[in-house]
Amino acid sequence: MARPTMKEVAGLAGVGMKTVSRVVNGEGRVSRETRARVEAAIAATGYRRNEVARSMRGMRSGQSTVDIGLLLGDLTNPFFAGVASAVIAEARGRGYAAVLASADEDPLAERAAIDGLLGRQVAGLLIVPGGRDYGYLRPEIEIGTPVVFVDRPGGGLSADEVVLDNAEGARMAVRHLAAQGHRRIGAIVAPSRWATSERLRGFRQAMRAEVGTIDATLIRRLSTGSVAEAERSARELLAVPDPPTAIFTTTGFMTQGLLRALGPRRDVAVVGFDDFPLADMLPVPLSVVAGDPVVLGTAAAQTLFARIDGWGDPPTRRVIPPTLVPRGSGEIPPPTGARTTRRPGRP
Repeated sequence: MARPTMKEVAGLAGVGMKTVSRVVNGEGRVSRETRARVEAAIAATGYRRNEVARSMRGMRSGQSTVDIGLLLGDLTNPFFAGVASAVIAEARGRGYAAVLASADEDPLAERAAIDGLLGRQVAGLLIVPGGRDYGYLRPEIEIGTPVVFVDRPGGGLSADEVVLDNAEGARMAVRHLAAQGHRRIGAIVAPSRWATSERLRGFRQAMRAEVGTIDATLIRRLSTGSVAEAERSARELLAVPDPPTAIFTTTGFMTQGLLRALGPRRDVAVVGFDDFPLADMLPVPLSVVAGDPVVLGTAAAQTLFARIDGWGDPPTRRVIPPTLVPRGSGEIPPPTGARTTRRPGRP
């Protein structure tokens, strides 16, 4: 299936190609009626303006253009910076360049960003999805533009995925805390997305296996996921009767909020999911479950280039295992007198 052309748009709208060019590029005068016909033809054919060709006007001979597109999540998250660096390095090693875009987890802005990348006639797309339905990309796959979802699956579309084993990472954290003697283990959970939902699922599984019960009052699920909200939630959690002796956090922002709430306290064990800069330099170095963004980004880019090179197998999901990094905060024992045994009769 070939990519729709301007000639097809012109034929469907019953106008000349110069008229289509004026509408597409916003140049010259076009009547309202003619513009409406051209825009309807663009929508019907799925035509996208070739941003590469447009940008070539005035470019020096031999200047290269962008070859693959990478749409990231929240750029303030150091994890995604690591993913981007790995993708850029892998692309450069293959003689490709990469263009980056971000929608800050906004599905509407994300759709516009993806349209912009596709308008550059990229050879493939790497997407850290923030939306729920990517069925609109099916025509792109059908004409040969490969899509790889990174860190999370993309709903509504069968495509390659490269993700962390989030549930196992949470199980590792709980098993580690339980091995120190903790039974009152709380959790501060970022807003529900696939990754954090998997982490909560793993937390619950491990609590049943290691402790034998789950106290729902010790699980705090946030609505926005900001550091400030995490701090407020952590203060509330620490103030409940019979508070937790250990806390698991599902993202780096959740961990930072918890650390602010703890202040100088050294009596609560902490294991956070996701590492962040200087976590090992804290007064009590932070124990974390870490997914390597370089491994994730490299694996995603390699999958994309395999598709570009003609790999024709059905879509796959590649799962990257995380690592538990014990540094000190996750090894704090429960206070003297805290319950450290399993409930009788429970597994």
